[in-house]
Amino acid sequence: MRKILLTLAILAAFSNSALAETVKATVNGMVCGFCATGIEKKFKTNPEVDTVKIDLAKKLVTVKTKPGQTISDAKITEVVKYAGYSVDKIVREKK
Repeated sequence: MRKILLTLAILAAFSNSALAETVKATVNGMVCGFCATGIEKKFKTNPEVDTVKIDLAKKLVTVKTKPGQTISDAKITEVVKYAGYSVDKIVREKK
């Protein structure tokens, strides 16, 4: 019984580490399509980023990482700042 529980625990740990992460950041100052394109291009240069979606009306940037990868809040803030904007709020989801 212990071996089965240990095996299940190990499998659960590996399966969680292979999941992609979705991060949503509210960006201050993003008001036009040019702004959105600049931010999107900056995020796509990061190797851990799989997809980037921009919702201009909500000023929301949604970044999905590659499976098993993560991107820190500091990195998100840095990328947005480098593009010329600031982050208001960051929310993470596991998928």
